[in-house]
Amino acid sequence: MTKLFVVGTGPGDAELVAPKARAAIKASTDLVAYGLYLDLLGDVCDGKVHHDLPLGEEINRARLALDLAAARKTTALVSSGDIGIYAMATLVFELLDRQLEGQETHPEWLDVEIDVIPGISAMQAGASRVGALLGHDFCTVSLSDLLTPWETIEQRIHCAGKGDFVISFYNPVSKKRDWQLNAARDILLQFRPASTPVLLGRQLTREDESITITTLGELDAKDVDMFTLVSVGNSESRHIVNGTKEWVYTPRGYKKKLSN
Repeated sequence: MTKLFVVGTGPGDAELVAPKARAAIKASTDLVAYGLYLDLLGDVCDGKVHHDLPLGEEINRARLALDLAAARKTTALVSSGDIGIYAMATLVFELLDRQLEGQETHPEWLDVEIDVIPGISAMQAGASRVGALLGHDFCTVSLSDLLTPWETIEQRIHCAGKGDFVISFYNPVSKKRDWQLNAARDILLQFRPASTPVLLGRQLTREDESITITTLGELDAKDVDMFTLVSVGNSESRHIVNGTKEWVYTPRGYKKKLSN
């Protein structure tokens, strides 16, 4: 039995790649990924066979990784961030599920040993850059309606707003899709003040990283692109300024204890 490593490599900084993820890549002969993810990893990918499939080819990427592993090639399917959060791990298991249901014709896939290795997600990297934005209950919502109907996304935003969760928006905009973020903003303004702090983290932990702290009332899709994570605080999240230093945190409820 050969192994398929399903590897999350973090937001981009090579120093944030987990040792287990690095070891899995070193142990593999074949790497399957969107090419940028391998470029960010540097020399740890040297000497491996690279299978670079472009954006939009996620299903073929997962199929190829399973095929290579079934052919007894130790393979790593690589994605940035955490590969289990809006990433490739779910496709691998969906394909295996389809095989078990008789909807695929690849029984050899079922003999592959799979090891999922988590990575630091963009929301964690972003929160760390500004302090402790995810300090209390939070959720994530993808604003892409390519796979999920907007009506479903809209309902989830309403529920997250009513529940007063800190919300991290993935896939906030794209070249063909630029209205959902402002629609999400308007929904959340029904539940929390316009002064609520918002983090815009672009290319987090990479060389051209930019961090902007704004407010929910000032949030605008024109300031965001597909490489940006948008995290919106809850009604209690705080933006504090000390000279040139700015921090955002979400209290957990220690206020009463601190007052004693």
